Amino acid sequence: MLKRSPSLTDKAKNYIKRLILENKFEDGRIPSETDLANELGVSRTTIRDALSRLELEGVIYRKQGAGTFINEAGLQIHTRLEEIWGYETMLRAHGYEPSVQILSVEEQPADEKTAGELNLAPAETMVVVKKLFLADENPVILSINHIPARLITDSYTPTDFSLPIYRFLSHFCQQHLSYYLSEIVPLVAPDWLADTLHLARRPAAVLSFKEIGYNQDNQPVVKAFSYFRDDLLRLRLIRRPS
Repeated sequence: MLKRSPSLTDKAKNYIKRLILENKFEDGRIPSETDLANELGVSRTTIRDALSRLELEGVIYRKQGAGTFINEAGLQIHTRLEEIWGYETMLRAHGYEPSVQILSVEEQPADEKTAGELNLAPAETMVVVKKLFLADENPVILSINHIPARLITDSYTPTDFSLPIYRFLSHFCQQHLSYYLSEIVPLVAPDWLADTLHLARRPAAVLSFKEIGYNQDNQPVVKAFSYFRDDLLRLRLIRRPS
């Protein structure tokens, strides 16, 4: 039985999704809302909301008068772009064994543009962290995070940045990362990036995210760049009519 908490619907959704991924439902049919509610010890409303979220993710679909079924095509979406996730989790979901290398942790003055984006004073100190994520020992993602130094309230070591950035912000800055405002930008990799990601083909195109992360008070707390090798990692989404 699930314990009641503010995220009860999310817990129910994750529980049902885990059963789906473990092939626990015969013939791809999802049990009734009543059966699931009894099994999890929650209300039918909670189950209904959880199933609605799974349907929105494309994991299940409903047939009028027939029931609710697993959407095999939707299970190919390993990572949802609108969610915040650690890159190790994403790589594991794609079938890779992930690892991370901390390339550098440096204090730098904020340039004018970054200072404006993070509401910093001119040349205010930032901690800039470069991390390389590997998939089966092949470099696949480079991330560069800029964190205002004044937000870091606890002492840290470079290895502490092995944590996903949202966990570092929580543990060492007492900041909850509520959401990112993200731009998806294709670009031709400059030589330094191509060398870091071991790109054999030159010139090579990569996909990048430029993101500003905000806390629960809608204040910017991190600026991030991420660069992806598309020959090893593909990001998929489901698009529906508006």
